[in-house]
Amino acid sequence: MTRKLKIGTLTIGGRAPVRVESMLKERLSSAPEDMEKCRAQCERLLCEGCELARVAFPASELEKPLKWLIDHTSLPLMADIHFDPDLALAAMRAGCASIRINPGNMPLHKLTEVIDTAKGGGVVIRIGANGGSLAGRHIEQAKGDSAAALFLAVKEQADLLSNHGFNDIILSAKSSSVPDTVRANGLLSREYPDLPSHIGITEAGPGDGGVVKGASGIAVLLSQGIGNTLRVSLTDEPEREVRVGYAILRSLELRQRGTNLISCPTCGRRRADVMKLVKLVEPLISGLPDGTTVAVMGCEVNGPKEAAHARYGIAGTPVGAVLFKDGAMVGSYDFDDLPSVLAEFFGH
Repeated sequence: MTRKLKIGTLTIGGRAPVRVESMLKERLSSAPEDMEKCRAQCERLLCEGCELARVAFPASELEKPLKWLIDHTSLPLMADIHFDPDLALAAMRAGCASIRINPGNMPLHKLTEVIDTAKGGGVVIRIGANGGSLAGRHIEQAKGDSAAALFLAVKEQADLLSNHGFNDIILSAKSSSVPDTVRANGLLSREYPDLPSHIGITEAGPGDGGVVKGASGIAVLLSQGIGNTLRVSLTDEPEREVRVGYAILRSLELRQRGTNLISCPTCGRRRADVMKLVKLVEPLISGLPDGTTVAVMGCEVNGPKEAAHARYGIAGTPVGAVLFKDGAMVGSYDFDDLPSVLAEFFGH
């Protein structure tokens, strides 16, 4: 168990659940329309269950827009800082309760004021190293081992903060390589077992490939007990990142937000078009209590018996489908009647 940190009202580490986060993809600027787009994206993320969002903070003139955004959303924000420690100071002046600094591009000799300011303001610092921005000295020290270089980059800054009496730290080492990311985080977990970590696969990409790449790395780390916050980095809307994040946690039975929809992959035994059944069911189950399992099965082989644990179930028959609830049969129905029957079945 790691130490417990607070970002505003959000608890990270300790006995807190694994938190799901994302990053704003709208550009923060002083233009009113951009500020409103950022605020609206925060609200959409909140609706999806996002618990923390990073926001790019590349220029000091964005201090006022950042403060405005912090004041106009309840979503906890983390300012994403690169290159210039003065930007970290500006973000903290704006009221940001957490900042991310990248050890690959942050001068060590200028961090003392950042540390002192964070310590005085109760600000959490994430040390976030990326495989694409490693300093040459770390790569040389690691003799070209990318995972070891990631570990060394984070370690250098973690030790600097700790030596200054600052321990409200989240560690993060990400690469576009799943094996490198897993190994770097394993090294960090052994070196700093008491510090919370943020996990993910950076630049995972778009579509199914990005989802699979992100999920494979995140799931391996979580199964090893590593990770207190996660982000699924997709070339997609941030809302999808959050949905996929919760799907990973559901699959590992770590969190239960949303409905657990299980369905058979279909085969030659199918009695009904499972894909059509899924399309009928999906719009009707979004309002069910978190963790509710709904099963859509194609035939009697993997129907009520295999899905007996489901709260609600539907299985194909030669003439339509049977519905079952908590393992007990509810009735048999023609396919043409299913839209209205399912609406009533799910309480609509």
